[in-house]
Amino acid sequence: MIDGLLRLSRLGREAPSHEVVDLSRLARNVVAEFHASAGSRAVQFAVADGLVARGDPELLTQLLQNLLGNAFKFTSVREQAHVEFKAEKTSTGETVYVVRDNGVGFDMIHADKLFRAFERLHDVGEFEGTGIGLATVARIVQLHGGKVWAQAEAGKGASFFFTLGTGVVGRAPVVPDAGYAADEPCSPNSHASSETGKG
Repeated sequence: MIDGLLRLSRLGREAPSHEVVDLSRLARNVVAEFHASAGSRAVQFAVADGLVARGDPELLTQLLQNLLGNAFKFTSVREQAHVEFKAEKTSTGETVYVVRDNGVGFDMIHADKLFRAFERLHDVGEFEGTGIGLATVARIVQLHGGKVWAQAEAGKGASFFFTLGTGVVGRAPVVPDAGYAADEPCSPNSHASSETGKG
């Protein structure tokens, strides 16, 4: 926990770099680590090809470690776990990245706690964790000028969406602005979110 706190406190002390980053490759590297520790668990990871963004590779690795790590952790109760990382593009041209799982999910009534440090929606006896992972995610997204939000249902999995500001160069299929289904990039205004200003 102390190491995580130190990393969180250090975020933003230096401006993030803005390199072209292969998010698909970063995600697959993270997934390989989880596969190595999965033991007998049946976990299916699906990482979309061609996800490229402009940002800080070290910070974006931390972001994916936290989001994919949460998905890996909260699907541990599933006989067949599914975790997906992909991107979709709205008709306004914004790329929205999503990490989706079929884990335990959570009740959206408590979703305002998600991105606060030390706030937990599940008992520590059920799932281990420091309570700062999503706060770290929110801070990294903020440093990239983006937004992060979530959509979930208790017992039916969770989806975490994030954008990375105007520097994004990733490609993804276009989806409509309205009438989003559960697997589309819903507006952060109507879901648990940590919206970050660019100024």
